[in-house]
Amino acid sequence: MDLKFLDFEQPIAELEAKIEELRNVEFDNKINISDALRQLEERSQALTESIFTDLTDWQISQLSRHPGRPYTLDYIEHIFTNFHELHGDRAYADDPAIVCGLARLDGQPVMVIGHQKGRDTKEKIHRNFGMPRPEGYRKALRVMKMAERFKLPVICLIDTPGAYPGIGAEERGQSEAIARNLFEMAKLKTPIICTIIGEGGSGGALAIGVGDRLIMLEYSTYSVISPEGCASILWKSAEKSQLAAEAMGITSDRIREQGLLDEVVREPLGGAHRNFAAISANLKETLLRHLAELMELQQDEMMEKRYQRLMSFGAFEESVK
Repeated sequence: MDLKFLDFEQPIAELEAKIEELRNVEFDNKINISDALRQLEERSQALTESIFTDLTDWQISQLSRHPGRPYTLDYIEHIFTNFHELHGDRAYADDPAIVCGLARLDGQPVMVIGHQKGRDTKEKIHRNFGMPRPEGYRKALRVMKMAERFKLPVICLIDTPGAYPGIGAEERGQSEAIARNLFEMAKLKTPIICTIIGEGGSGGALAIGVGDRLIMLEYSTYSVISPEGCASILWKSAEKSQLAAEAMGITSDRIREQGLLDEVVREPLGGAHRNFAAISANLKETLLRHLAELMELQQDEMMEKRYQRLMSFGAFEESVK
């Protein structure tokens, strides 16, 4: 498997290349080099642990965008069963950047909504790099209303750089579509669990990010703007991205410290892209646990808890003149 190592992982990449060479030698020549191979694998494991023990916010930001990272359809394949995709917003078009559909989570019928990026160039263009247009958010709202009608919990998987800022999207009401979703999700009378699986970028993420629970994968990010965008505004240079990432506090652990997050799902060593099965199992267990808690609540109690949760966000002081 090509892991496409990031810059800070290059020492690991070099060791993995040596390990691959040894495996090929053993396979081709039937030479017993198992001891040398085992020692290199142990060194690679120790080096990976050392690097990933102390990642910076900028490095985590890079991991959240890793091209091999699992996307919504990967989690649907590994976590859910009987998935049936629903298309179109019944007003303009179908947006492939958002995937919606009915599925079962350990036997429980649910509605799944998530951003979808592409793997190769053709798919990336088709999915618009995971940046939805207004029709994507209107499609998501349509299926949320369907879920409410049939009393189905809603599972949102968030992974987008942001909503698409193109002229056509703006002409068709991008900001209104996002605002409408925020308004409607706040009062949707069915459980909503939102999980950030990669990038949680700006209003594009928030448009399917209002709910009863907010979960983040360990190496995901959530921010009002990308580090590059923030650096370009504050310092007039995207080269200050690392400084911007540290200042914004976009990582899961830092967001949890602010009281905005319900749980961080730990990823396999090296990131979710190294072991789809392991991260899917971790996320499934977390979703089932939170869903069970929400399903026990009466509807009025659930709505009140959601309202209090949303109203508690942010810290401020009132001064009396």
